[in-house]
Formats: sequence, C-alpha cells, structure tokens
Amino acid sequence: MSDRRLLSVFAHPDDETFGAGGTLALYARRGVEVHLACATRGEAGEAPPGLRGFASTGEMREYELRCAAEILGLAGVHLLDYRDSGMEGSPDNAHPRALAAAPVAEVARPIVGLIRRLRPQVVITFDPIGGYKHPDHIAAHRAAVEAFRLAPDPGAYPDEGAPYSPQKLYFHTFPHGFIRMAARILALLGQDPGHFGKNRDIDLVSLAGVDFPIHAKINFGPVIGVKQKASACHSSQGGGGVPGIALGLMRLMGSSEDYMRAHPLPPPKRIERDLFEGVDDGR
Repeated sequence: MSDRRLLSVFAHPDDETFGAGGTLALYARRGVEVHLACATRGEAGEAPPGLRGFASTGEMREYELRCAAEILGLAGVHLLDYRDSGMEGSPDNAHPRALAAAPVAEVARPIVGLIRRLRPQVVITFDPIGGYKHPDHIAAHRAAVEAFRLAPDPGAYPDEGAPYSPQKLYFHTFPHGFIRMAARILALLGQDPGHFGKNRDIDLVSLAGVDFPIHAKINFGPVIGVKQKASACHSSQGGGGVPGIALGLMRLMGSSEDYMRAHPLPPPKRIERDLFEGVDDGR
C-alpha cells in the first residue's frame, strides 16, 4: 500500500491521538504514508509545575506530539506555526497569532502546499463544530475544507506547487448519541452537563443537540494498544494515566472511530469500513 497517502489536519498536539489516533496508527501499519498538519503547539494547554524542564508549554507539547507521532507511525509532522487560541473568552484569544482569529484563506495556504507536495488521496479533519466547539478545532476544520477545495485550482496559490485533487475528505466526529447519554448520566449524578471537563468549559447539553451523519466507521482494535501508548506521550494533557476528558471519551467509546464523508457526494449508502474504499491509487 506504499502508493497510498493520508493527510490529517488538526489544531493541537494530542488531537491526532485522542481523536483519530486509532485510524492513523491502523493505516500507518498497513503501509499507508500518514502525515499530520498540526496548526499550533498547544501553548494554552495544561502545564505542570516547572514545565518538566522545558522552556515553555509549547516546547513541552511539541515534544509530546513528536513522541506520539513516532509511536503512531506517522511519516511526517508539519507544524503550521499558529498560536493556541484557548477556549472561547480566554485571554489567549487576543494573541496576534491566535489560530481562531486568523483568516481562513491564510491558514489554508500552507495546507494547500502540503496537499500538493504530499499528494494524499484521503484528507481527514475535525467535524464542523470541532468535536466540542473549540475555536481552534473549528478554525482548523474550515481551513482544511478550503484547502481541499483550492488545491486542484491552478489559479489558487500558484507558488504552493502544481495543482492536485485529493479524492476523499472525511470529518472525524464523536458519536453524539453517546454524548446525549453522557449528559443524562451526569445530570442523574447531580453534575452539571453544561459545564463539563477540567475547566468546566464544555457544554455537553449543546453538543448533544448536534448530530452529524456517520458514513465511515474504522475499527482500530488491532492497534488499540498503540493508541493507548501514544496517548501516554501526552501526559501533560491527561494522557499519562489521569482521566482527561478526551482520553476518557476514547476509553468509553471502545475501538472504533467515526467519520462523516464530505467528499465525494452523495455519501455512501452503507457504512464504509475503509477510508480508501474506491480510491484510485494508480496500482
């Protein structure tokens, strides 16, 4: 499968593991050339006292990202050099390089360049609400969609390489039936599902009201241990044994990851079990 290539576009270190990590690891072990475009270094994430000897939170989280990428088997990690914007309303929103404040066309440019150089048949990114409405996740989604649209256009960013058209675009999405169930259970336990997570800034009630169709379901059971080992690299974000929200969701949802197919349309009439189904890889 050496002629097959996949590009994932996410916002922060740990997105590649806690979300679609099973998928990335599975395809890497099948011989697919798997790449990651990571828009920020996660500068607004959790930072332990003393930063474990690193000079900054961003440096620490980039180290964790590269640790996870090696375990997942990624062929390349491509940092876009934007700044973590934090959650909506946080002081990090005002940083001049904040991803969420950057124009979509500006963020799309380097992704177009990656698509044209790497020539992936499949591109994956967040769903339209970024999984749980994180501003940076939504910004990465919008930029990836715009880059997918513009990469084949010879008039768009001609200095970023020759036009190339990926064949499929998928959005990784959490199963919202599960989120609705979690919100009900939290309410029964006397907790507020509208203020969930370590920082109480995730509204499960509003997330439960959004539902995206599932067009592909990837069973990563053969590499579930790889995903768990890669998660441990992100120890500052709860991946090293502390039950962070993303890792907790990963454990509860088992060994499959869900995707909405955005291109080609119309969506498949049955659930796809392989993101490369129907792809022409020249073999």
